[in-house]
Amino acid sequence: MTTTEQPTAEHPSARPALASLRRARELFLLGRQLPDDVPEDVVAAWKRARFFGVRHDETDPPEPCARPAESALLTAARPVLERIAPSLGTERTALVLTDERLRVLWATGYAPDAPYRRDLSEQLVGHNSAALALHTHRRAEVHGPEHFLDLWQDVSAVSVPVRAPETGRTLGTVTVVSGLCPEYRPHPGASLAEAAASAVEAELLARSQAPERVLLDAYLRAVRDQGHAVVAVDGRNRLVSESAGRLLSPEGLEALERSAVALLRDTAPPASYGIRLPDGAGCSATVTPVAHLGSVIAVVAVLEPLGPAAAASPAADAVRLAGRSVPWRHAVGRATDLARSPEPLLLIGERGTGKTTLARELLTDPLTVDAAEGELGPVLDVLSAGRPLLIRHAERLSQPDVATLNALLDTPPGAPLLLTFTPEAPAGPCLQRLLDTLAARSVTLPALRERPEDIRELLTALAPAPTPGCPPLTWTLDALRALEQHPWPGNVTELAHLVRALSEHRRATGPVRRAELPDPVREGPASRHLSPMEHAERTAILEALSRHGGNKTHAAAALGIARATLYRKLRGYRAGT
Repeated sequence: MTTTEQPTAEHPSARPALASLRRARELFLLGRQLPDDVPEDVVAAWKRARFFGVRHDETDPPEPCARPAESALLTAARPVLERIAPSLGTERTALVLTDERLRVLWATGYAPDAPYRRDLSEQLVGHNSAALALHTHRRAEVHGPEHFLDLWQDVSAVSVPVRAPETGRTLGTVTVVSGLCPEYRPHPGASLAEAAASAVEAELLARSQAPERVLLDAYLRAVRDQGHAVVAVDGRNRLVSESAGRLLSPEGLEALERSAVALLRDTAPPASYGIRLPDGAGCSATVTPVAHLGSVIAVVAVLEPLGPAAAASPAADAVRLAGRSVPWRHAVGRATDLARSPEPLLLIGERGTGKTTLARELLTDPLTVDAAEGELGPVLDVLSAGRPLLIRHAERLSQPDVATLNALLDTPPGAPLLLTFTPEAPAGPCLQRLLDTLAARSVTLPALRERPEDIRELLTALAPAPTPGCPPLTWTLDALRALEQHPWPGNVTELAHLVRALSEHRRATGPVRRAELPDPVREGPASRHLSPMEHAERTAILEALSRHGGNKTHAAAALGIARATLYRKLRGYRAGT
């Protein structure tokens, strides 16, 4: 077998003629000097076989390791390969499936010898296409004398890896075996092997998504039929209706999920039952199991408010913004208290933390101006007319406007005045005086990285309303963990852009997976301090991954490094010191 996918087209002189290679193999078995034109990889393969103790004249190789009693790969692949098998025809051709340990799980057609029906590990049978494909993670061919066994000197084979659709991990190989191909021409079964591997991967993907589709269908049916707040969980995915997100606290949701996971372990769960939620949850939950293929795979919970107190609306002056974390509630509560008096108020925070959104909740029909767009001029006159004024980006105020505001604040204006301020460069003396004047009535909003427990509620609030016939945007637990670990330099604004992009451009169905998130979010932050060189390397790798759609093989090739090196570096950034 050659080590390239198209040896004749790409490397017409990369291999000596089969007759010459056959003679070289005979010399190797006799322990004699080999010709210079024998490919190094073939000689290395022969040496490995000798090192493993494989006998070239073996007719009955040792028994392989026991095959698995159950194999998800075989279960998915068998119906696919059985549909393909008739295309083999009556020629000397065989179709073989192995697992990641090269144990033969299934074979059909003409098999030149029994070993192709048992185990293809190099330790037992020497060099072969399946072992090479598993090692190189790409299609591989082995022809005649490249094999070590005498039995396979008149055999050509092509193998293609089968990868897990979600992780990309190699699960096994599909091999097409035939009589010897003359002079290394591309194996005639190469396209068949590629098609078979792709079909098996598609079947694996469909089977992995089936339970999620059942969960989604049960959730949508409950939302449609019950008209109530609904939560559906399966231990990995969590679907929460908008009304359930408003009704149930994060603590209540965690308690509900723990009870649901316990139910999944019950061999004979009840048809439906009520569960107790933490005190103060304000609702009760009736849980119904969701069955698939004879097993309980998920539960759907319908929530009901507890009494009229639970349904009471918040106070009229309460600010209704997503987030229940202590830092966020403290900041919003203090801003709400300060806004009850007509004196000026300053909201401080990083860009995207929600300063303008909160300000508009605190003021009634304010005139909003942006200092970044130019001087305010006569706009400040609205205060004397009694209308509330919101000034955004106070850090961008011009010198004349800062002077006017300083003079205005010597005597409190007759209408509410609210400013938002994003700390950037050090403030000049005039601006610093304004900030000092407002310091006693200022509130600093926490960055999103300081309140990760609010991410889940924000996702619900930021997601657009689902269109008729389309399910709401939901998230796997793995994706939620990635979102909660991301530092979010752009804060809520950055999160809103991500949610909007997924809502508008996502083609997949079911909950959003971690693999669908942008590379910096998916890979997670570095868990230790990086040197400037490591930081530059990590940035370059993430940018390459983004350019190549997350394909690590292509990203590594673009960076000029091995894929193993790319994996090692990413693991290193996440490793502790």
